[in-house]
Parts: sequence; C-alpha cells; structure tokens
Amino acid sequence: MIGIFESVIERIPCLIIVDHEKEKEPLPMVIYSHGFTSAKEHNLPIAFLLAKAGFRVVLPDSEYHGEREIQITTSERQVSFWDIVMKNVDEFAVIKKHFENKGLILDERIGVAGTSMGGISTSAALTQHSWIKVAAVLMGSPKITTYAKTLVSSFRKMSDLPVTEEMIENLYERLETYDLSKQINKLDNRPLLFWHGENDAVVPFDHAYTFYDEAKEYYDNPVDIHFIREANQNHKVSRSAILKTVQWFEKYL
Repeated sequence: MIGIFESVIERIPCLIIVDHEKEKEPLPMVIYSHGFTSAKEHNLPIAFLLAKAGFRVVLPDSEYHGEREIQITTSERQVSFWDIVMKNVDEFAVIKKHFENKGLILDERIGVAGTSMGGISTSAALTQHSWIKVAAVLMGSPKITTYAKTLVSSFRKMSDLPVTEEMIENLYERLETYDLSKQINKLDNRPLLFWHGENDAVVPFDHAYTFYDEAKEYYDNPVDIHFIREANQNHKVSRSAILKTVQWFEKYL
C-alpha cells in the first residue's frame, strides 16, 4: 500500500509518498517540484506512480506556495519568481541532507524533477548539485536568463514593476550562475529527460528543444539525454508525459 505522509523539513512543508511497508528502508529518492501558483499535492498522481515503482518521493511546497502562501499582490508574486526558483535549488539540498542523515537514501540514488517552475528549478539545480544522479524537466526552460528577460518584458507591458533597473540587472547576473544553457558541461553525462508540448504559450518550447539539440553533443551516450515533444499540447502535462517520466527514473535511477 502506498502511503502519503506529511512532514516539515527545516520549515519546508512536504508530502512524502512511499510504499508503507518500506517507509523506514533506504530507497532511491525523487524530489518533485511543482509549478508557479500550484502546490505540492497537485503532483500526487506522478508521485503515486513513482512510489509504486519503488521510489521514495518528496513533494515540497515552494516559497509563497501551498502551506507557505502569504498575502502578496500578483505583481509581487511575479517579481519573486526567480527568487523562488533559486530558493528551490537551495532547498533541494536541505531535503537531501535530511534523508541522508536518516540513512534513508539507497546508494546515493537521488533524482530531481519538476513541472514548469519546478522544471526550471530542476535545470538550475543541475548547475549547483553534482549529487543529482537523474533529472526530468517537464515544460521548463534551461535558458533561465533568456526566459527572465522575456518575463520582465512581458510584466512591463502589464504594469509597472516594483523594482529598479539596477535590481533587474542584478537579478540577471545572479541567474547566470544557475543558467544550465551557459554551463552545459555541468551535465556531466547525467541522464536528463525533457518533455514539452509544442503549443506551450507560457514557457517557450524552443528554449528546451534548442538546448537539448546542443547538449546531446556533450554526451558520451546520446540516449542518456532525451526530448519528448508532444504535438497539439499546451502548458499542461499529459498522462503520456507522466508515464514516460516514471519510466525514465525506472531506467536510470
């Protein structure tokens, strides 16, 4: 029987999904990060399937989301997007350390994946955490500096941003250190799956696809990086994408 357990890890509200009989055993672990304005419980379907496949799955709430939501304006939340992404990257390490200290990670087998903002956080995490063994990015952009500039331009058309030009330039500089497209060598042959709908109007399809096209040249074994494109699909993860992601972790983690 698959169990869902609530936990707070260093002030990070999480759901832990795991086979109830193996709850206290070391298992390979997948951290799955949700999208912008979503929450941890929205990813229970994929977490259930991963847990059935033998993984311990951790679903954390990002800053200002789920149980961590606070009263802020839409504009303030949008401006906080990249700070949330960078904090996600830091918090992946906090979660990893927690389970490591409890002796619950089997053979250092840790995967990270996510949807939209969670996928963006996953690609950013690959620049910071060499301990990530396998990753999956579902409709996320690995070109985060480029995407940040696109979002800033879009937000400016809708309203005045509550930040200065200096703050925006400082953000771009910070994002450079998390930008996987500028540090492809940090992939280091780690298995990486991309899924993206061709009609996505939120996160540009071409960001992930052009990155993949370049990054596959860095792999000793090209099948270890894979891109699944889904025709006529918008910014919503399909059941096919969920199943393929589970299969990816089953194969590599």
